[in-house]
Amino acid sequence: MKKQPPKNANRAFAVARAEDGLPLQDFLAAKLGVSRRAAKQQIDAKIVRVDGRTVWMAHHRLRAGAVVAVAGFAASPTAVSRRPKRIGILFEDADYLVADKPAGLVVNDAPVSLETVLRTQTGNPELRVSHRLDRDTTGCLVCSKSAAAHEALVRVFKEHRVAKTYRTVVYGKWDAAASTIDLPIDGRRALSMVHCIRANAKASHLAVRIETGRTHQIRRHLAMARHPVVGDPQYGPKVVEDPSLARLSRPLLHAVEIEMEHPLRPGSVLKAFSPLPQDFHRWLAALRLE
Repeated sequence: MKKQPPKNANRAFAVARAEDGLPLQDFLAAKLGVSRRAAKQQIDAKIVRVDGRTVWMAHHRLRAGAVVAVAGFAASPTAVSRRPKRIGILFEDADYLVADKPAGLVVNDAPVSLETVLRTQTGNPELRVSHRLDRDTTGCLVCSKSAAAHEALVRVFKEHRVAKTYRTVVYGKWDAAASTIDLPIDGRRALSMVHCIRANAKASHLAVRIETGRTHQIRRHLAMARHPVVGDPQYGPKVVEDPSLARLSRPLLHAVEIEMEHPLRPGSVLKAFSPLPQDFHRWLAALRLE
C-alpha cells in the first residue's frame, strides 16, 4: 500500500515530454507516491494548479512543459503523516510558550498537528494552542501550558489587546507607503494596517499589523484591495500569468511578531519575534524585494 506524503508536502512538478497527454490524476499519483484515489482527493480539494490555473478535473490532459503545483496536502481520514522532528520555541515561561510554526502543519484538531507535536516535545499533555494560524502560514503561535493560562489568553484575544504583525508578498505594486484597510469580514469589523517595505511592478513586500483576528483576515483584506497574497489558491487569481509565480506552492504569509501584556502577570510583556523562513527569503530575492 502506498503511503501518503506529509502534510507539508508543498510541491511543484514539470511535465516531461514522455508524460505529455497523461491525465492529471495519474500524474499526481505517480509524483506524490499515492493511490489514484488519494490523488483525486487533492484535485477535489482545489489545491492543484496547472500553469497557475486551478484545475479540478481529474481527467485533465497535461501537456509537456506544464507545471503542476500542489499547495499543501489535503489529508484523507486514513492519511498517514510524518511528525516534524522539532518545533522551534521563540519564547517560554512558566505559563506560555510561543512556537515558530512551520508551513504545512495544522495547529490542532488533527492526529498530527503543531499541538500534538509540542505536547510530545515538551512532555506536557495540557499544552494547548490558544489561537490560530492557517496551515501554510508560518511564524509566531502562542500556546498555553495550563487551562488557567489558556482561559486568560483567550480573554486577551477577545478584547483585542494583542499586537500581531505579519510579513507578506502580494501581486502588483502597492502604491501607498502606509494605508489602513477597514472593511468588514463576515459582518464583523476588521482592521488591517499596511506598510509597504518594497515594491515593484510585479509584486510588493508588505508588513501588516492587525487589531482584529477574523478568519483569513489578511488574505481576504489584501484580495479586497486587489493585491492578493502571492501563492494563495483560495483568494488569489484563478490564473497566474507569471510562470515563476505559478510555481509557488503556498501563500507567502508569515507571523513575524506578537506582543501583549502578559495575561497572568500584570505589568509584564509577552513578546516574540520570528525571522522570515528560508523560502520566504528566496522569493524576496527572486522578486527583487529584499
